[in-house]
Amino acid sequence: MQIEYAKVSALGDRSDNQDRAAIVVSEDAALMLVFDGMGGHSDGARAAETGLKVVQDLFMETTLPVFDPQGFLYMALARAHDEVVGLGRDLAVDFRPRATCAICLVQEHGSFWAHIGDSRIYQVRDGRVLARSRDHSHVEVLIQEGAITEEEALDHPMRNFVECCIGGDAPVPDMSITGKRDLRSGDVLLACSDGLWSGLADDDVAQIGAAGDNNLVNNLKKLSIQAINANAPYSDNTTGTALRWFGA
Repeated sequence: MQIEYAKVSALGDRSDNQDRAAIVVSEDAALMLVFDGMGGHSDGARAAETGLKVVQDLFMETTLPVFDPQGFLYMALARAHDEVVGLGRDLAVDFRPRATCAICLVQEHGSFWAHIGDSRIYQVRDGRVLARSRDHSHVEVLIQEGAITEEEALDHPMRNFVECCIGGDAPVPDMSITGKRDLRSGDVLLACSDGLWSGLADDDVAQIGAAGDNNLVNNLKKLSIQAINANAPYSDNTTGTALRWFGA
């Protein structure tokens, strides 16, 4: 594959960073991972780190390209959930580690998306957001019902209410897994925590695909700084992985 990729994870205005991210690249496939430890729960960072390790290890043990991408993503996230549930098995429900996550598998001229909670995946093409994942959140339901706009959601009092996550209760949480999304040369994929996308419009996010002298590393760094400034003085951990596809 002909790609370039980048990763950023900034503290923001928090005392510790509970996000974890990675990009694993081989000749035949790449996996973008972002796990966002939920700050309102104990050991959010441990939940994020455990979930990421489980999925990353499974990918590295799998024959590539992945034969059944959607099945792999479901199995990997279900196993990550089980491992994080195990971390809090002896704790009261309110203190069990939890995390949201976004995973993007890139192979064979396309991408497959999976996410739980409000960590997101974007596809940027020709200077605009072509598609994005839809959060498992109360405000996303209101957006889809036409009750509020995307702009109104940014300041909604329930904007941080997430309806599902990995960890916590034993049953496997709801997850969204897409079919293959075709890639064209120059397309950029972004997987990120809510600390990065919150406070930014789609036009802002689309700047990650800007061409010219700026490479993807610089573009992602600029976007994270913009997100932190937009949310200051209460910015969250701000994490993202990005990949630009040139072909195979």
